Amino acid sequence: MQNNFRHSFADGTQGDLARYWSELSYAENQLVFKEGETADTFAVVVSGKVRIELEQGELDSDNVLARLGPGDWIGELALLDGGPRSASVIADSPLTLRLLSADALKQMEQHHPAAAIAIYRALGASAAGKLRLANDRLASAIFEAKDPEVETRVAAAREVLPILLAASEDSIDGLLDKLADHFFLHAKELAELTVATTGLGNVPHKIEKNHFASRGVLSSIRGNPGFGILGPEHHGTLEIASPAGVVFGLIPVTNPVATAIFKALVCLKSRNAPILSFPRRAAEIGTRVDEMFRALLTECEWPAATIQTVTHQNSRRRTEAFFRHPGVDLILATGGSSMVKAAYRSGKPAYGVGAGNAPCFIADDADPATAAAMIVLSKSFDNGLICGSEHNLVVHQSRLATLTHALESSGAAVLTPAEASSFHTIILTEDGSSIRRKHIGQSAASIAAAASITRDHPIRLIVIPTSNNLIGKSHALSNEKMAPVLSLFTTPTNDEAIAACKSLLENDGRGHTAVIHTADPLLARRFALEMPASRILHNTPATHGVIGITTALTPSLTLGCGFFGGNSTTDNVTYSHLRNVKRLASHITPSN
Repeated sequence: MQNNFRHSFADGTQGDLARYWSELSYAENQLVFKEGETADTFAVVVSGKVRIELEQGELDSDNVLARLGPGDWIGELALLDGGPRSASVIADSPLTLRLLSADALKQMEQHHPAAAIAIYRALGASAAGKLRLANDRLASAIFEAKDPEVETRVAAAREVLPILLAASEDSIDGLLDKLADHFFLHAKELAELTVATTGLGNVPHKIEKNHFASRGVLSSIRGNPGFGILGPEHHGTLEIASPAGVVFGLIPVTNPVATAIFKALVCLKSRNAPILSFPRRAAEIGTRVDEMFRALLTECEWPAATIQTVTHQNSRRRTEAFFRHPGVDLILATGGSSMVKAAYRSGKPAYGVGAGNAPCFIADDADPATAAAMIVLSKSFDNGLICGSEHNLVVHQSRLATLTHALESSGAAVLTPAEASSFHTIILTEDGSSIRRKHIGQSAASIAAAASITRDHPIRLIVIPTSNNLIGKSHALSNEKMAPVLSLFTTPTNDEAIAACKSLLENDGRGHTAVIHTADPLLARRFALEMPASRILHNTPATHGVIGITTALTPSLTLGCGFFGGNSTTDNVTYSHLRNVKRLASHITPSN
């Protein structure tokens, strides 16, 4: 009966009741109700679909609670209990809603009490139905109900493993050549699709990332043995590599194409079958990447399941079902910290990453002009979306004035106190703990315009002088900033600068990356010895150095944070991490 009642309002109201309702249309992705706002209206879906989302600080965490369609009611919980809205409602397609305000409902109580009572009953029934659904989902999570999609994909991946093991090194390298060349040649198309779909970063830098992740990564692994005997016997010991098996790889919304091709290359090189999971926000990109993988695999006469992607109707629940599946052997977790932690909690072997919050120490003997040029080049790259880029400048007092001038000359805007106040008010969240989500991955010019910050030159980077007292989790400027935004801390001595860098890493980003600009190799070594970081970069732009473009580090888009950050390795992860290395050890006569 309750469903019929709800659908009657979706189909239209009758007689005098029609005047209480209003009807509105929404474009796809248009906000209907916002989480946290005061509720004064509920609605019934006439046509189209809505998605119910939680506001999340992490770009890669799935935040969709449900999708609802014609006849479903939305917004009734806050209206019933008088609290703020518990989630946001967004049009998931072109949408038409019929809405009833709290004031209109009160008028209906006076003039049409029977109809008002019926609506209240329907509201309660709708809320109860959603509670039952939530209970069912909780029970499924507790008892690990099987997901048919997960079962099918894992089974298909396992069928590919013997084919990969039987393939020669030349055959594998030939397939990798095809994959890398194709994605290299389509880098511009995929970069344009990525920016258009996610709204993050910029096309020229996405192209560079796609080039690096395809031919750049391939050049570092091609010709090396990925499986079997790894080399000649050494001191009576022979090393033999075996693949992990089925590898489940999380793809981040910040770098979806580059990470996907990177993970495909390193998995196949080591004879693993990858299943790549794209976040909902990058589903369209995942579909296009999947089409390319399938076409290339068919052309090379490889099974379609050699590389699989999970795109539409993806969810955190499905992701965790992959994590727990007994047929998945290894997890490559690149993305938000909550999903990385979930990967480690799964009980499966996992390579995860952590937050990047790299401090960049400008020592008293550094060349300010060279350091400034590198910093602006690095942190402005792809609108600041590289986690291993500089996030905090820690500058020796003697270099502050010259560095500030050099930063401005290189295209940065070093903010005045008044400009910093405007930035705090407009760009940061109300509690000051993070950058507002709409500014993440946006250009420095657009962020500056929003905060009414101007310069005579195009603004490529925003630098905010910050008090050393503001280092802490509750202060956005001492945390990871996924935007072309840098904090600037000033210290009177090198000793205090090193201590500040350590505090920043302990606050956020422990284990990831630290940077130093100095002409003194002994100071660089001291800095490296004291930093709780896996990569310590010396006189190089961090974005480019951390992934192996301007350093001899292994080319990679998955950067371990080691025991510092609760990860399994400090390495830049590559194909050699995705295999078991066995050792045939022959008897040797012990020396006296």
